[in-house]
Amino acid sequence: MPKKDPLEPQRCAELLAALAAPERLKVVRFLVDGPQTVTEIVGMLGIPAVNVSHHLTVLKLARLVEGTRSGRFVWYALCPGILDEAVRAGVPTDALNLGCCRLELPADKPAPSAQV
Repeated sequence: MPKKDPLEPQRCAELLAALAAPERLKVVRFLVDGPQTVTEIVGMLGIPAVNVSHHLTVLKLARLVEGTRSGRFVWYALCPGILDEAVRAGVPTDALNLGCCRLELPADKPAPSAQV
């Protein structure tokens, strides 16, 4: 019987594919600060709600994001454990531990000034 690959290449490929769009990376980075509504995500991305809905569906299917209904609103958050493993390992909360790799989410920093 073949030995199980600890990398889990199929799952790793699914996660990386789900994160392969700039908008989805922005959503994940936005959700690091806590749950957000679709309205807040639309405002942050500056794209139509229908496009945001598509990106959230991709992230939900990859089990990176989950939605919780509260009245008329759905609050989206990173799935439990996505940041917990990184924190336990001493990695700052600006990194996602995907199991197969770690994705660092740099903080918003102003572009360095050009030196002449």
